[in-house]
Amino acid sequence: MPEWLLAPWPWYVAGPLIGLTVPALLLFGRKVFGISSTFQHLCAAALPRRFPYLDYDWRAKRWQLALAAGMVIGGWIAMGPLTAAREYEIAISEATRADLTALGVTDFSGLVPRQWISWEGLGTLPGLVMIVAGGFLVGFGARWADGCTSGHAITGLANLQLPSLIATLGFFAGGLVAARVLLPLLLGSAP
Repeated sequence: MPEWLLAPWPWYVAGPLIGLTVPALLLFGRKVFGISSTFQHLCAAALPRRFPYLDYDWRAKRWQLALAAGMVIGGWIAMGPLTAAREYEIAISEATRADLTALGVTDFSGLVPRQWISWEGLGTLPGLVMIVAGGFLVGFGARWADGCTSGHAITGLANLQLPSLIATLGFFAGGLVAARVLLPLLLGSAP
């Protein structure tokens, strides 16, 4: 495998490629990019006609299921067997590193702090809150907002949708509150 393919790509390459996905899907497939409704489609396939919310033709959304499966498989390949021996230091500013160190983060070798976002970390209060409660809230919020951050911020804004602008502003405001208020409170109780 070529080295340039295995190394992290810079934002100015990856960002435009992600951005070009939206018009490509619209032009070539007449499809709207979004991923948060995939779980709903899986439930509709597994529990057909048992609940009114799931009583629709989920087969028309098979492409989204294939997209989600490709994302999982691609993530597994990217972080799994091809790069298992590699450790990437995430490039963050010294100020951010100092802030995270003050909150108790000691391992900067992965994408997320392994001391809380791991199977071992799941047994701690911060890990349990971040993984289980955070995961539930992200999923619930995405369905309540009728789309996730990427759906609204990439597709919705590209389509000049006012609800997507409002949702995106809400995502950023929530992220700021979580990072500046909730995370310090939660990690203040860290071991």
